[in-house]
Amino acid sequence: MFAYYLDLALRSLKRNPVLTALMVLAIALGIGASMTMITVLHVMTDDPLPGRSAHLYTPHLDPLPLDFGQRGDSPDPRDDLTWPDAMALLKAHRAVRQAAMAGGTLLAHPAQADAQPFYANGRYTTADFFAMFGLRFAYGGGWSAAEDAAAARVVVLSDTMARKLFGRVDAVGRAVRLGEEDYRVIGVVADWMPAPQFYADRTGSQYSDADSFFLPLSVAVDKDLPVNGNQMGWGRDEGGKRSDTTSWLQCWVELDTPAQVGAYRQFLLDYSAAQKALGRFQRPPTNAKLYGLMEWLAHQHLVPNDVELQLWLALGFLFVCMLNIVALLLAKFLRRGGEISVRRALGARRRDIFIQLGVEAALIGVAGGLSGLVIAQLGLWSVRQRPDDYARLAQMDTGMLMATLVLAVVASVLAGLLPAWRACRMPPALQLKTL
Repeated sequence: MFAYYLDLALRSLKRNPVLTALMVLAIALGIGASMTMITVLHVMTDDPLPGRSAHLYTPHLDPLPLDFGQRGDSPDPRDDLTWPDAMALLKAHRAVRQAAMAGGTLLAHPAQADAQPFYANGRYTTADFFAMFGLRFAYGGGWSAAEDAAAARVVVLSDTMARKLFGRVDAVGRAVRLGEEDYRVIGVVADWMPAPQFYADRTGSQYSDADSFFLPLSVAVDKDLPVNGNQMGWGRDEGGKRSDTTSWLQCWVELDTPAQVGAYRQFLLDYSAAQKALGRFQRPPTNAKLYGLMEWLAHQHLVPNDVELQLWLALGFLFVCMLNIVALLLAKFLRRGGEISVRRALGARRRDIFIQLGVEAALIGVAGGLSGLVIAQLGLWSVRQRPDDYARLAQMDTGMLMATLVLAVVASVLAGLLPAWRACRMPPALQLKTL
């Protein structure tokens, strides 16, 4: 029966190609515009570590004095941790794994004599970073907790960085000069670029290039290496990296069960209460927070206001296109009143007419969806030409391709519901008199 309805729909659409083209174009433009912005929003809010994100949490404390007030648009100092607090959380070992980190940029010197030095972005972190976030080693491995404590001069390079420095990937055992120090390469990881970079300081770009190197955090502190991002201080000793009144470190922990999550939250409350009793903290201990990875992304409000505005405008445009299709389908179906009445007189039920016209609307949706895919790809190409840091991520994956077709069919079928209902409700006798 469906094949019969499909044949009727194709015949009807071919009968008036101009009207069919207008309806297909309307749904294609609406779908193309809306799916462009939905795809951008999707890549900006997607899970950066599928399979791991449910076990990753970031603790946050509130060490600010009672009279502290932010000036302008400065980042909240509570988004990061001070050195004493970060070290206290790590030494407590209340999580399966834990790591403190900060970003930095150093001048890298290639091994080739004729190659020019270049600046590279990297991460100062602790030993659990690689296992907790699931980085894949192509060669070698990470450093140990003992090397962390000893501030060992070791480094892990990304695949791309190893190639730039040595012209080959297997760089384990080689020496590399970063800044003013030489470091021994102990591992090479496949390029790791979660988007967004949830673990990074929120003042920088969270859709930037992958980290090129990883150094022990203890080395960064020992050598006073430059740190990227916010270093918000308060009090008389403002600006000192190891000061207990300067926040500059990000901290992440791995917790595998709800019981572990609850225990860690209680640990943060107890730690905050103890620090308040010592006079370090002034605000209520209940201000301590533990965010899951996806909760943290929502807390950061990563989606720019202009992207959200463009999304709503695109969806509004899709709604207008659907209204136009409703009007066109209504005119088309009502004009076929004689044909529909003949079918009713020959025994077709209202349900049969409704399904027939619904199949015709769905065909328009399929054609509009395929055309909308082309328009959406052009729209995403234009987004990638923008200077925004997230622009390069504007790529449509398989899921979004299928979603485009589904949205087009659903939109066209919804647009065809009223016209189909009106057409199948027409009294056959009145229409047959005019034939």
